[in-house]
Amino acid sequence: MLSTNITEKLLGLKEVIIKKEENINGIYKATIELPRKAHLCPCCGQETDCVHDYRLQPAKDIPAFGMQVILLYRKRRYRCKACGKCFYEKNTFLPHYHRMTSRLVAYVIDRLRDIYSFTSIANQVNLSVSTVIRIFDIVNYGKPVLGNVLGIDEFKGNTGKEKYQCILTDPENGWVLDVLPDRFFHNLAAYFKDLNRFNTSFVVSDMWKPYADIFGTYFKTAKHVLDRYHIMRQVEWAFEAVRKEEQKKFSKSHRIYFKHSRFLLLKPFDSLSNEQKQEVNVMLYASPNLSSAYYLKESFCKLSRIKDAVLLRQELSSWILHAQNSSIPRFHQCADTFILWAPEILNAFTLPYSNGFTEGCNNKIKVLKRNTYGYRNFFRFRNRILHVFSQQNAALSS
Repeated sequence: MLSTNITEKLLGLKEVIIKKEENINGIYKATIELPRKAHLCPCCGQETDCVHDYRLQPAKDIPAFGMQVILLYRKRRYRCKACGKCFYEKNTFLPHYHRMTSRLVAYVIDRLRDIYSFTSIANQVNLSVSTVIRIFDIVNYGKPVLGNVLGIDEFKGNTGKEKYQCILTDPENGWVLDVLPDRFFHNLAAYFKDLNRFNTSFVVSDMWKPYADIFGTYFKTAKHVLDRYHIMRQVEWAFEAVRKEEQKKFSKSHRIYFKHSRFLLLKPFDSLSNEQKQEVNVMLYASPNLSSAYYLKESFCKLSRIKDAVLLRQELSSWILHAQNSSIPRFHQCADTFILWAPEILNAFTLPYSNGFTEGCNNKIKVLKRNTYGYRNFFRFRNRILHVFSQQNAALSS
């Protein structure tokens, strides 16, 4: 066993005297006490250093020396000579009646910033799972302050009897703001009506209609920006539908070839090697419909790189007209969608905001959910998500 002075430093408890140490089955036990000193009587205020008796209070502490730690605190009771009142000495590490130190509670809360399950943390600190959960339930995050940019998206949480939950972020600063129980208009409206929304100039979302309705109602002066990924996905879905329809017309060997070449067809033509371009040209020559769909896909990719708002509006109108005049129903649907969302699409390609950060947060939440086997209690799930991202938020704001 280490010397007492070294052990006291490693334990990190100030002014604690270690009276006895032992290692029992991999559990480090230390009998400790505080130096005797005069205390003020809580009843009459007189000073006394008269010891009445000692009581042993066991308490779990944070792991040390690669072992679980149990402190046996030899708690001193003083007796006031003036009024006869007995009272316990003051200490900074173990609250009255508690069976774990204050820093163990802080340690558990801090460890829960990582993507660990409650069970995993409980095993690390020698506590029951229910105790770890009760400790975490101390944590509670209030409503946020909205910034210049607001990102909103849904993720599959399957908690609180709802399939999808809603996450709010500040993509400009890289902060997670809040998590809402669902993505329905009436609940979103009840949430946003009480927030100060007037500092928000840009709102970013996908094509979920209730988001647009909320922005039109509560963010009338903000510009609505569609996430670029969801716009491009509409074109890719239309092209993929055409490819699947066309490949069914070929023999089995050609169908397999078309299926295995889907990523080659989805990749921008300018990014292909000469050999890959020849392969694509062969496939397009075999199907006029696929060739038309490919032209529409490529032309949309090119217009998406235009940053001039006037030129982009002209090119988008031209593309919609070409899609409507084509013989491909899938692109008729795509063009109709783009007509509905034309102002938001123009904002998406001319403004530097997207939901890329928000989608990254959703991926991290997915890992948290998988590691913890899901949450039935929404409010606990919300606080856990905000707690996981709180360290990142604090680091970015400092």
